[in-house]
Amino acid sequence: MAQASRGLYVRVGALILVGLGLAVGFVLFLASGKLGQHAATYETYLDESVQGLDVGAPVRYRGVQIGRISEIGLVAAEYHRPGGEPFGDVFQLVLVRFALDLSRVGDMPSLEESIRLGLRVRIASQGITGVNYLEIDYVSHPERYPPRQVPWVPRYPYIPAIPSTVAQVTSAAEALVARLQAIDFEGLIGNLAGLVTDLRGQVQSGDLGRALAEAATTMTTLRGVVQEAGVPLRPSISTRQRRQEPKASTMSVAQSFGTFMPASIEARMMEVPSGTVISLPSMVSVTIFSEREAGGAK
Repeated sequence: MAQASRGLYVRVGALILVGLGLAVGFVLFLASGKLGQHAATYETYLDESVQGLDVGAPVRYRGVQIGRISEIGLVAAEYHRPGGEPFGDVFQLVLVRFALDLSRVGDMPSLEESIRLGLRVRIASQGITGVNYLEIDYVSHPERYPPRQVPWVPRYPYIPAIPSTVAQVTSAAEALVARLQAIDFEGLIGNLAGLVTDLRGQVQSGDLGRALAEAATTMTTLRGVVQEAGVPLRPSISTRQRRQEPKASTMSVAQSFGTFMPASIEARMMEVPSGTVISLPSMVSVTIFSEREAGGAK
């Protein structure tokens, strides 16, 4: 009885394993068949971390999936250095190979022409989940990211890569921090303190202080002289006018000034502060009632 039960368990376990193997094979068959008919493999080299980018991740062109990543590795493991070649930056890159479904790409220019027009590859992030994918697009200034010169012959067609948005922000922040660290803040603060000390010394006992003291003394002396002389701070303008009376003779101010000054005219003299606009003509006529003519009229 126990032996029969053991044989049953073995058969059930074998059936389960076979079913799982068939399911995995079927999925791989469908995936390979979908890209295998019109698929082409390309490779690129990334100069940044590929954390979150795995084999099987999608390759998108402006959000449209056109392929999948097939291989991720290191350049140093795939392309060996020639004899005497130094271990430069190119051997520190990350190698990424991906398959593109050309049927989904459509009628595009040749690879060389596309690269000249700005076709580049970069890592992009899918939302806030941390899952990355490979994005292919045309950049507006391809001269800023020229194709990288490598000392080996790529096994697959090569598409240049550009830094991701996260890498660009990180690089800019590091450059800013480096520039801030290069500033001598202690020396700058010391120079500022010395400048304030020198300015305080000039105001208290230097040439600037003496000049300010002399200017204050001069203003005080001028104010005293003006007050003693009785001269107003603003010059005044005198205007003389008199309304015309009937049956009178007219003479100009220029003719009458200094020769005859009736009391009625003096009563109509006004003092106007300097700067006041007088809306009167430049020639002011003064009308004086003549007693002789008045007597003749009687």
